[in-house]
Amino acid sequence: MTVPSDHGVPGDIGSTIALLAGQDYLAGRELATVVFLALRMGRPLFLEGEAGVGKTEIAKALAKALDRPLIRLQCYEGLDISSAVYEWNYTAQMLEIRLSEAAGIRDRERIEGDVFAERHLIRRPVLQALEPSDRGPPVFLIDELDRTDEAFEAFLLEVLSDFQVTIPELGTIRAQQPPIVIVTSNRTREVHDALKRRCLYHWVDYPSAEEELEIVRRRVPGCNAALSRELVAYVQKLRGLDLFKNPGVAETIDWASALTELDRLALDPQAISDTLGTLLKYQDDIARIKGGEGQRLLSEVRAELLAG
Repeated sequence: MTVPSDHGVPGDIGSTIALLAGQDYLAGRELATVVFLALRMGRPLFLEGEAGVGKTEIAKALAKALDRPLIRLQCYEGLDISSAVYEWNYTAQMLEIRLSEAAGIRDRERIEGDVFAERHLIRRPVLQALEPSDRGPPVFLIDELDRTDEAFEAFLLEVLSDFQVTIPELGTIRAQQPPIVIVTSNRTREVHDALKRRCLYHWVDYPSAEEELEIVRRRVPGCNAALSRELVAYVQKLRGLDLFKNPGVAETIDWASALTELDRLALDPQAISDTLGTLLKYQDDIARIKGGEGQRLLSEVRAELLAG
């Protein structure tokens, strides 16, 4: 199954890199290659990696770049079919039954046909993603799949294999054209091999210092150049520590924005202490950096930047 070449789908890997860069998403060649292949082959793309490294942003960037609808299924523990796929409008169905009774209709098959008509179906994200669109197949983001349970994961096998959903009362609903499916996982648990086999796979790692600096320049253009270099180098060193939760790219962007709002032109111990809550999200990590390790890291960053 292949995706049609129209609707703005890039024709090669270089075009894919440029497409994402146009939305300020900097993709290395390996990531751009797997995105390109997912688009051309019509295969779901499974992205794993730490929280905050930009997995979700890939789907957003693709939707904007290709001018497609973005349909997002945010996963959580206890997610079920009625919340993710469909449910029946019970109020409308009861009204349909009352009207049939008032009209004297006794044909059971006819009543069931009216009660379980598509007009009474409430479409949730999975069904919405299978619907046709004048703008081309949508980008369907299944975000943080690892938060759901194995039963829901098993249900998705039909969706990801054949881009269809079976509704007992209606039959099988199949997409005319497959959506662009992006599945993300923070790896809080292992996702089953059966689901992974239906997808192309890529591990999204933290960016290099050079890549992260360019991301900050694009996302926070008002940030002072010297400050950008310092804060990126500082974040890179933080990730080398044994923290409970390393800061992701999203936190780097937030920190750069916060320091810019405070009119800071360079890092100093007070600025770091005042704004650590935008960068670190656990008190033990914050206390550790405030407790002296933060000053050591700042001294190392300054020395390395001067030497470089």
